[in-house]
Amino acid sequence: MSKKQIEECIRDSLEGYFDDLGGEQPDGMYDMLVRIAEKPLLEVVMRHAEGNQSRAAEWLGLNRNTLRKKLVEHKLLK
Repeated sequence: MSKKQIEECIRDSLEGYFDDLGGEQPDGMYDMLVRIAEKPLLEVVMRHAEGNQSRAAEWLGLNRNTLRKKLVEHKLLK
């Protein structure tokens, strides 16, 4: 899947979100979207990094401590 296809999936999902709102005003969308996208991103990267936090942090462009904090926030540490 290309970056363009991922963008399209996100775009389609957001359009569906607005449809589901039925004209109501959204609130806190940016934080909601970041939280929703962050957990699966971390899950997949950690699986491909075989649980190696240093490698995953490098791939993500994050400091290892920041990655660890995010893993704890999403309850992804065993």
